[in-house]
Amino acid sequence: MHPALALGIAYLAGSFPSAYLAGRVLRGVDLRTIGSGNLGATNVYRNLGPRAAAGVLAVDALKGFLPVFFLPATLPASAAPSSMSLLWWGLAFGAAAIAGHAKPIFLLGRGGGKGVATASGVFLALAPAALGVSFLAFVLTAWRTGFVSLASIISALVLPFAVAITLGGRSPLFLASLAIGAFVIWSHRANIARLRQGTEPRTFRRTTA
Repeated sequence: MHPALALGIAYLAGSFPSAYLAGRVLRGVDLRTIGSGNLGATNVYRNLGPRAAAGVLAVDALKGFLPVFFLPATLPASAAPSSMSLLWWGLAFGAAAIAGHAKPIFLLGRGGGKGVATASGVFLALAPAALGVSFLAFVLTAWRTGFVSLASIISALVLPFAVAITLGGRSPLFLASLAIGAFVIWSHRANIARLRQGTEPRTFRRTTA
């Protein structure tokens, strides 16, 4: 498969509007117009319930995982002559999927998610051990504070350290984790402002343990 075609497929996979479709099918609403207006699992959870959110979360993660896991093997040998080049292509497909999730062509680029679940799928394919550490940080933060936004930010900060520990700081995945982590934090800039102002809503009840 030509690399440009593979990149297009990765972007289209990322563009699949799972949260938008869940809102339309389950309640006849456009999630871009209610709640936070974000097409991510958190807004689905708040407006459609935990089962719908779990389904959207799984699909959004697969949007990052499947292109990275399968598309490199479809490239001609001339485009990917080594395992390192395959890794770079995997990162490129992951970036395309995240871009599709953030700016989905099926919604004409209007609305999208913040990339956390899709980025998690990318690193599940490329660096599962590092993702496990980052996911643990996410769970602990969400459990202790009730803020999914803060948990997402903390996990994005932890990911590069986890990659450096498990794969080394010279791995291309370390640079990718820095870039994707920065994108995730940037996409939460409005949440950061609300957290500082004390107006960010909790998704889960804060633990008292």
